[in-house]
Amino acid sequence: MSTTTHDSRKMQESATRSIAKAITWQLTGLVTMTLLAFFATGDITAAASIALSGAVSGFIFFIVHERIWARIPWGWRQAR
Repeated sequence: MSTTTHDSRKMQESATRSIAKAITWQLTGLVTMTLLAFFATGDITAAASIALSGAVSGFIFFIVHERIWARIPWGWRQAR
């Protein structure tokens, strides 16, 4: 969860909001990638396949990337 200043108070983003943002971001990416792939191939089935495979592989590699970075101590500091 991220913390931000809103209305001069410290607010914390809820898990539900974070999930909603992740879903809308992923949908935006899928639509964008489908359109780009469609313009490149002219085939909506191929375009959807490219977009979906990109989303799945991106999801998997993001998790791997996060787990690797979780083991690296650089950049961590005590919360105040």
